[in-house]
Amino acid sequence: MVTRCTQFLLTLCLLISASACARELPELTSLIEQNSPAVVKINTMERSRVNGGGLPPQYQQEIPDIFRHLLEPRRREQRPVASMGSGFIISKDGYVVTNNHVVDGADEVVVTLTDRREYEAKVIGTDQRSDLALLKIDAEDLPTVGWGDSDDLKVGEWVVAIGSPFGLDYSASAGIISAMGRSIPNESRENYVPFIQTDVAINPGNSGGPLFNMDGQVVGINSQIYTRSGGSIGLSFAIPSSLARDVVAQLREKGRVDRGRLGVGIQDVDRNLATAMGLGKPRGALVAQVEAGSPAAEAGIRVGDIITRFDGQKIVVFGDLPHIVGQTPPGREVSVELMREGERKKVRVKVGALEGAEEVQQTSSAPSPDVGGRLGLVTSEIPDTLKQRWGVDTGVLVKQVVPGKPGAKAGLRSGDIVAQLGFDEVENMEDYDKVVKELPGGELLPIRFFRAGQPTFRTIQIDE
Repeated sequence: MVTRCTQFLLTLCLLISASACARELPELTSLIEQNSPAVVKINTMERSRVNGGGLPPQYQQEIPDIFRHLLEPRRREQRPVASMGSGFIISKDGYVVTNNHVVDGADEVVVTLTDRREYEAKVIGTDQRSDLALLKIDAEDLPTVGWGDSDDLKVGEWVVAIGSPFGLDYSASAGIISAMGRSIPNESRENYVPFIQTDVAINPGNSGGPLFNMDGQVVGINSQIYTRSGGSIGLSFAIPSSLARDVVAQLREKGRVDRGRLGVGIQDVDRNLATAMGLGKPRGALVAQVEAGSPAAEAGIRVGDIITRFDGQKIVVFGDLPHIVGQTPPGREVSVELMREGERKKVRVKVGALEGAEEVQQTSSAPSPDVGGRLGLVTSEIPDTLKQRWGVDTGVLVKQVVPGKPGAKAGLRSGDIVAQLGFDEVENMEDYDKVVKELPGGELLPIRFFRAGQPTFRTIQIDE
């Protein structure tokens, strides 16, 4: 039976334990008070536009006057479209950072400070690939925030967001870093931002606002949330300051962002491909396509190479490569480490400049194919119409896949174009027949094929 003395001791222990836990939690009031004045609310307006109607001018003269009023253009005015977001001031003379999607298409941008001062902002430059924008307001002696280094962040570290979710001005929320280097392609399937994932409560209106570390430095710009309801479910993503600082500096200097370009199509390396390619474990970016005349082609990078390091930085998953290449200044010569047919190699690449097209096209992770009687595939030469449609000059066309055979198990489909088996290129039916006959049985072998013009690597295994 528990005595009163024992109960008192237990209660005292619980209170001491709770007090110790409370002391371990971060104290955030000073951080928020000091940095809130530099956080701004951004309201945008896209003015109304008039939609016309009616017949083209060349036909209007043929209409009798009595019927003309029936066919006069009906003018429909669309209401102005308003939206809001957040941002932060990085210089006393009025430079403001926010998201590109906050100001995209806006005819009017108004920045509001915590003391309720309002300024009409000028858009200095935007960058869709990183979802960043730089604004300028005409003011002096403004409160500012400083940049921190996102490369120093660790999972589990506390961070704070300040912004205007749902228009609720200057709201603060806190959480921890959940993961680093998240690859999230944008609408154009480009992937140049290694996002910071947090469990901080971020909602519509927080976009463009700062993410602070415990030293009160900006280590990220809140950009996206994952949600099924429209509100926060604890999955938010921020653009790292290591990338944002460079983008903002370029926007301020020249109003645009220059990125490095390699000129390859890549895909991930799974366990089977790692075995077939001579890697101990899945890692790197598998080159599925090399653009003719690109920096990669000039450096001697080939289809089937696995890039494991770029400019000294490890490529753990294939999504790491676009991030690193994109941040490399065009014209710089860098070292690239790769695996080729099980052997380590190094090449030097002079990085090109990315223009309007995507720098690294990430191919889908579709199943892989193989060809030949031993593979259960009926093949033929590629018709000229398909060559023109898909831009594929070499390989053989898969016309039929026999169920249960190696080709079917590899995921090959009718209409695929097989361009490589093992480490041998397949240019035509003659090559195909010869290569298939010599393929070893009982081993995982790489196979490269095109599906709807997109190159893909997978593995295939022929029964012994």
